[in-house]
Amino acid sequence: MKNFDVIIIGGSYAGLSAGMSLGRSLRNILIIDNGKPCNRQTPHSHNFITHDGKAPKEISDLARQQVEAYDTVIFHEGSVIKLRRKDQGFETETSAGEKFYTKKLILASGVKDIMPDIPGFAECWGISVLHCPYCHGYEVKNEVTGILSDGDMGYEFSKLVYNLTKDLFLFSNGKSVLSKDQKNKLAQNNISLVEDEIEKIEHENGSIRKIIFKSGKEISLKALYAKIPFLQNINASGDLGCELTEHGFIKVDSMHKTNIPGVFACGDNVTMMRSVANVVAQGNFTGAVVNKELAEESF
Repeated sequence: MKNFDVIIIGGSYAGLSAGMSLGRSLRNILIIDNGKPCNRQTPHSHNFITHDGKAPKEISDLARQQVEAYDTVIFHEGSVIKLRRKDQGFETETSAGEKFYTKKLILASGVKDIMPDIPGFAECWGISVLHCPYCHGYEVKNEVTGILSDGDMGYEFSKLVYNLTKDLFLFSNGKSVLSKDQKNKLAQNNISLVEDEIEKIEHENGSIRKIIFKSGKEISLKALYAKIPFLQNINASGDLGCELTEHGFIKVDSMHKTNIPGVFACGDNVTMMRSVANVVAQGNFTGAVVNKELAEESF
């Protein structure tokens, strides 16, 4: 079993950023990644200075190339299925049965989005069904736009998207739980609440053409925002006992430490602000914190 100073689970933006920080500090690093980032269908990434408008893979490929230049960083393709506390560190096991040992563990493992049972939704996810107005809203500004949500989440999200387009629908996909005051406020701003159940999303290669409802109604759209549930890609709570927040994110402090000493987390698995710029910053910071902890322990 090979030993490392740090194992980073996840080789996308947060993991690569942490890996660069640690590689530049001469730490022996293993980055384990399965090559399936959550934004693999997204054609363009935005709101990240110097990379605005680039394909996500273009950004991550360049990042990996730059991180690979540091001799103490090793990449391993695989999926981690088990995490164990062992001696004074941690053991990771992949689906292929490989085991690696480390003093410190960084979980940059991201999350798995759970798609609703709506035909066409998954095919449009990241292309015209969008999760973030900061990442993609400018490109569909002033277009006919929908929001798939309800209740307080749908109401608050409507405020945000209303700044980008006034031609806006809120789809509750069934009888809405919005309060009377919330419905009145939406109506005052000419935001149409549609309570019909959705049958399917009609699209062409992931680009929405229209929403078709079970009632027979059809509404043509350019974009649809959706907040959907997710699962952690790594069973950190079950394997290691890492605490999760009420929303299902790995709970970390201001230094990106989990409740388990020696285990850190950064990226989409700790925040609802899922943007490339945000998780790159998190990874850079986390790598520096881990390096300092290693330095303190060995001095």
